[in-house]
Amino acid sequence: MDNFLFDMINDDSEFIPLLTPEDEQKLQNEEVPHNLPVLTLRNNILLPGVVIPISVGRDQSIKLIEDAEKSDKLLGVVAQINPQVEIPGPNDIYKTGTVARLQRIIKMPDGNLTVIIQGIKRFRIKSFIKEQPYLVADIETLPDAWPKDTKQIQALVETIKDLAVQVIKLNPNLPSEASFAIENINSPVFLVNFVTSNLQVSVAKKQELLETDDFEKRAMGLIKLLDEEVQRLQLKQDIQNKTRKVLDKQSREYFLHQEIRTIQEELGDVGGKEIEEMKKRAQEKKWKQKVAAHFDKEIKRLQRMNPQAPDYAVQRNYLELMLDLPWDELSEDKIDLKKAQEILDRDHFGLEDVKKRIIEYLAVLKIKNDMKSPILCLYGPPGVGKTSLGKSIAEAVGRKYVRMSLGGLKDEAEIRGHRKTYIGAMPGRIIQSIKKAGTSNPVFILDEIDKLGYGHKGDPSSAMLEVLDPEQNSEFYDNFLEIGYDLSRVMFIATANYFYDIPWALRDRMEIIPVSGYTVEEKIEIAKRHLLPKQLKEHGLKEKDVILGKKQIRKIIENYTRESGVRTLDKMIAKVVRNIAKSIAMEEDYNPKISPDDLEKILGKPKFSISEYEGNNIPGVVTGLAWTRVGGDILFIESILSKGKGQLNLTGNLGQVMKESAQIALSYIKSKYQKLGLPEDIFEKYQIHVHVPEGATPKDGPSAGITMLTSMVSALTGRKVKPKIAMTGEITLRGKVLPVGGIKEKILAAKRAKIKEIILSEKNKKDVEEINKDYIKGLTFHYVDKVEEVLDLALLPAKKRNKVS
Repeated sequence: MDNFLFDMINDDSEFIPLLTPEDEQKLQNEEVPHNLPVLTLRNNILLPGVVIPISVGRDQSIKLIEDAEKSDKLLGVVAQINPQVEIPGPNDIYKTGTVARLQRIIKMPDGNLTVIIQGIKRFRIKSFIKEQPYLVADIETLPDAWPKDTKQIQALVETIKDLAVQVIKLNPNLPSEASFAIENINSPVFLVNFVTSNLQVSVAKKQELLETDDFEKRAMGLIKLLDEEVQRLQLKQDIQNKTRKVLDKQSREYFLHQEIRTIQEELGDVGGKEIEEMKKRAQEKKWKQKVAAHFDKEIKRLQRMNPQAPDYAVQRNYLELMLDLPWDELSEDKIDLKKAQEILDRDHFGLEDVKKRIIEYLAVLKIKNDMKSPILCLYGPPGVGKTSLGKSIAEAVGRKYVRMSLGGLKDEAEIRGHRKTYIGAMPGRIIQSIKKAGTSNPVFILDEIDKLGYGHKGDPSSAMLEVLDPEQNSEFYDNFLEIGYDLSRVMFIATANYFYDIPWALRDRMEIIPVSGYTVEEKIEIAKRHLLPKQLKEHGLKEKDVILGKKQIRKIIENYTRESGVRTLDKMIAKVVRNIAKSIAMEEDYNPKISPDDLEKILGKPKFSISEYEGNNIPGVVTGLAWTRVGGDILFIESILSKGKGQLNLTGNLGQVMKESAQIALSYIKSKYQKLGLPEDIFEKYQIHVHVPEGATPKDGPSAGITMLTSMVSALTGRKVKPKIAMTGEITLRGKVLPVGGIKEKILAAKRAKIKEIILSEKNKKDVEEINKDYIKGLTFHYVDKVEEVLDLALLPAKKRNKVS
């Protein structure tokens, strides 16, 4: 076998032997021992007659090669089923392989071996003799019968040669010299083995051909693989040719655009000047490296565009937006806490808790100087100054002020913007407002956040999560901008009218601050300090032209408004001022000091009347306290007995919770009838009817629990209720009195109604202590924990009761 000629045909050191039929016959006739060491290959197989180089790196394989070199240089070569197995065992290799002879061993510097081996004949493993230090198997050889020279065999050989030459021509990684070697192979068996060995298909498919004993079947299988490879290479070539044509077209257009741009610059084209101006502006921007790289990429894209193309204007507008945005441009905070307190007190009367929270934030900001802005949410009735508070905060800290109304917003793109590929695309209103502000740290009012809508164009409240989450808004992504924008320095202040209408996912992202309604006294001060001067200025009048005293302002508040805020009060004052302005303009005589009679002439008859305590001597009538969205109010609960079997009738447009409170009260009375001094058979003779007047107004909530119970007990026992006493609180079946909300509004309503005593839960004491003492002067508070205490306080002694017979 020493007369073989090897020609190197590629950089992978694969060799083509010019094997003659005589040499092939000698290989088939060579004696092979029954026991052979087995060398495993990861990603290749060896076929008879073929010479291949392999790299040996495993310790077991190196030991095997060294032992084989010392003996007869024969070994068995098989392929691994799974190439990922590091140390293959008997179950990890195919059972059919090729006997090989070592031709050359080259030791590499890293300790590995490069071994050149030649296949001799096929074999099948019968059993394994040992597994250490390497596999040794008992084998039987599988000789290849020489096919007869028939027309069928000749046709198969010619087809294989033609397809193999096509593969070599289509595959740029194979040298053209290989086609000459293919043409000069005379042995059909060696031709099949050589082509199979060099074909780029999986090991499993090559193994299948190696295990095929019948030559014609093996040749047909190879032809099928060659045909698939030819089709794959042709398809790949077609794709590359099409791609090359597209790239050539783009390159041609690019160079043409460059020439056009050169000509335009020579003619003084405006587009070229615009790009240069953008580049100069970009050098002055205070943006991060990531933003600068993005801008450079986009302006290069603009330079490659034809100015007449439709996308050119879109790209130019996009770059102008990037340049107009105040990247990392912050207005300097001028934090003077005393001055800030003065501004807040000047613009807003009351709201002490809100102003305290703002001053606390400013104090921390002044000390730390780089604090992430909090996200505040002011919720309360309309007209209490939530929105205007933002202007005062902006003035107090020296920041710009922007406002965005969210009422009825149903399109998510209003928040995140549209992708710039769409026609008429624009950034979202968040980015637009930041651009308008000119700084990255304005005071940003998100007005009416509880009125966010939901439509077929997405969920805006979900889009607001990224804006209002302090952990996310440092990289707010706008679809039009296509790059993160830092909103963490923005001081967001959201406003809402009703807490439970705020999307639940946004509530825990914000610091919720309740803004309660104003008392009558506060409204009078607001009218004198803010509303009247504002209306005089807007109508061009002077202070001496209109004189409104406290008494007149109180009359306006009590008879012409019913709200927690001052919006309607502002309108009524404006109406008074307009009436005076008309008299001045028509040069009519008028009295600048407005009297109560003048108010009725200007504003008409009173629209509302204060709910006052209705004194009576009838058992079963109790005064309760209620909270509404426009402030506090009193309500009357009436109970009477009639013949029946203990049924409970409820009227007055009551909600489900209020009905349940009545049921709880009746159940408690039935369970405690002995302590209450009621006859055992009273519920077999009488039924109870509970009514809440003003049935046109819906009423609901648990705070009327003790009021209903007191009303029922009063009707059942005949004990009258103390005069000028009111109450609010929730009850349980155990007779506990639970705290309720809206205490400030309820107490102020009680005072307006000339109530003298108020019964509350013990746990509501802290709410009373937060109210200005001047506003609750003259009121007596009783704090209770159990229902028995309520009845003792509210009902007159038993000696004055009327017995139920």
